[in-house]
Amino acid sequence: MRDLSFPTFITNHPHTILVEIHEAKGSTPREAGTFMLVAETAIWGTIGGGQFEYMAIDNARAMLSGGGEAVMDIPLGPEIGQCCGGHTRLAFQPLTPELAETLEKRLRDEEDDRPAVTLFGSGHVGQALARALVPLPFAVTVIETRAEALEDLPAETEKHLTAMPEAFVEKIPAGGAAIILTHDHALDFLIAQKALARTDLAYVGMIGSRTKRATFANWLKREGGGYETLSRLVLPIGGMAVRDKRPAVIAALVAAELLETYAARQAQTSKRQIPTT
Repeated sequence: MRDLSFPTFITNHPHTILVEIHEAKGSTPREAGTFMLVAETAIWGTIGGGQFEYMAIDNARAMLSGGGEAVMDIPLGPEIGQCCGGHTRLAFQPLTPELAETLEKRLRDEEDDRPAVTLFGSGHVGQALARALVPLPFAVTVIETRAEALEDLPAETEKHLTAMPEAFVEKIPAGGAAIILTHDHALDFLIAQKALARTDLAYVGMIGSRTKRATFANWLKREGGGYETLSRLVLPIGGMAVRDKRPAVIAALVAAELLETYAARQAQTSKRQIPTT
């Protein structure tokens, strides 16, 4: 039972142990701060899987029965059947209402901090991409001119029906992403022009080919845009290494591209925050 929402799990399982990675050194499946909840017959979340998670679950359930340990130091080596090579220190404690409230706020804050990804167009690739992005740490919005194209999207996506999708470009939060995959090349170009005019977006991508990129480059030049502007456009989205045009494959490639983009931005931010001596 790992698919329930946090509040539902707490309601269904009032006697629960919080298991948190207090310290992570070297190569580990998850980072410090990752947590899971263990009840007698159910689990919420994961600290990385494998044998060390099974050990944590066993210890948490022992605590529910009056035994167990409050802290476990676990080397992730051959002795427990894992080869990560790192070391984890796990902390265990009963989940109180106050602690549950703190964790729920933390989860809400993490939700609010997700990068905003706006999909312009919900055709076959747009639908597949929305489904691929929903489980990932992104807030997904889909913009469409056709009502029927919004019908089968995941419930977690925000949806907007409009006759002027280009007007939504200015509503993308700073640091967000614009992915352009409408059914109309002229509309694609118009949305891309407006998105590229914003230098605060982390990613601007358009579905297409090298030929479409060349066509857009000529159009952009006529509209007064230069090479520097064009260089910020990812076209084709998903790259050229995998030549497979099935929507689900394109969606997987674009999802990986977005994850890489935001990981690089996060690394740059962390680097800037490290004080120099």
